[in-house]
Amino acid sequence: MRADRLVSLVLLLRQRGQLSSDTLARELEVSTRTVLRDIEALSAAGVPVYAERGRHGGFALLPGFQTELTGLNHDEALALLVAGSRRGAQAFGLGSALASAMLKVVDALPEGNRDTAAGAVQRLLIDPETDLLSRRVVADEAPSAVVAQVRSAVFAGHKLRIHYAAVDQTPKWRTVDPIGLVIVRDQGYLLATRSGEDRTYRLSRVLAAEELDEPAQRPDQVDLDRAWQERSTRFRAGDDQVAVLVRLNPARREDLMGTALAVRSEEVDADGWLRMEVTFQDSRHAEWALWQLATSAEALAPQWLRTSLRNRAAEIATRYEASS
Repeated sequence: MRADRLVSLVLLLRQRGQLSSDTLARELEVSTRTVLRDIEALSAAGVPVYAERGRHGGFALLPGFQTELTGLNHDEALALLVAGSRRGAQAFGLGSALASAMLKVVDALPEGNRDTAAGAVQRLLIDPETDLLSRRVVADEAPSAVVAQVRSAVFAGHKLRIHYAAVDQTPKWRTVDPIGLVIVRDQGYLLATRSGEDRTYRLSRVLAAEELDEPAQRPDQVDLDRAWQERSTRFRAGDDQVAVLVRLNPARREDLMGTALAVRSEEVDADGWLRMEVTFQDSRHAEWALWQLATSAEALAPQWLRTSLRNRAAEIATRYEASS
C-alpha cells in the first residue's frame, strides 16, 4: 500500500507541480504526518523532491525529473487518458493508438505481473458490440481522417474548415474556432465558436475537415464540462420544444426519462399510473418517444400528437390485416 502511495505522490507532483502537505494529504487520503514521512522516504531513495518554505510553500520535484514509460508516443499516451471507454477512444480516432499503447504497457510489466495481467484481461469484457438481446451497439463514428484533422486543430489551437451536414440541410463548408471534443453515449461532438457564437457539431456529420494555419480565436483555458452543461441547457430551452401531457405506466418511467428533455410536473392517478408533463426537442422527437412506449403510455395533449400516433397505429394495423 505504501509503495502505491509513494508512486501516487510522485505522479501528483509531476503533473500538478508544487503542492502543500495539506493538499497532498487530502489527495492521498492520509495525514500530513504520513505525507512528511513519505517525502523523507522519497528523498532518501534519491527522488529529487524539495521543500519551498513560507506561506505559499509546499513540495515539488526538481525540473526535468522523469518518470515516464519509455516508448509511448503522443497519440498512445492520449489514448490511455481516454481509455475509460473503448468506444470513446474509437470515437476520437485513437482506437489503433490505444491498442498499440496497451501492448507497450503490458510489455513494460515485470514478467510475473505480465502473465497475471494477461490472465486477468481474459476474465474481463467491457462494452461488447451486442447486448443480452443480441442487439448490435452501433457507435456514432466519423472517418478517422476527419477526426484526426479535427483533433489536431483542437490541440494546436488552429482554425478548422469543416464540410458539415446539418439535419435536413445541404452540406456546407464553414470555418470554426475549435474549443474541445466531447463524447456522450458514444456520440462525438466538436465544441467550437463561429463568428463569436457558440456552436456544437456532431462528428459523424462532419464529411471533411481541414486544419488551417491561422490561430483559433479562443481562451487559453476552458472548463469543458461547464461549457457542455451550458450548451445543453440552451439546447433544452430551444424555441422548437414541445410540451406533452402523458399518462404513463410507472414501470416505463425510466424509459421516458431517458428520452424527454425535462419533466415539468408529475403526479399519480387513482389507477396508479403517472400523469406527467414533459418536454421534447420538437414534434418529431415527441412522436418518436411516445411511439417507443407503445401501450405503456397515452399522450393526452396536444391533440395533434394524439392524432399523429393514432394514424400511425392505424397504418400498422392495416398493413397486418392484409392477406399475405
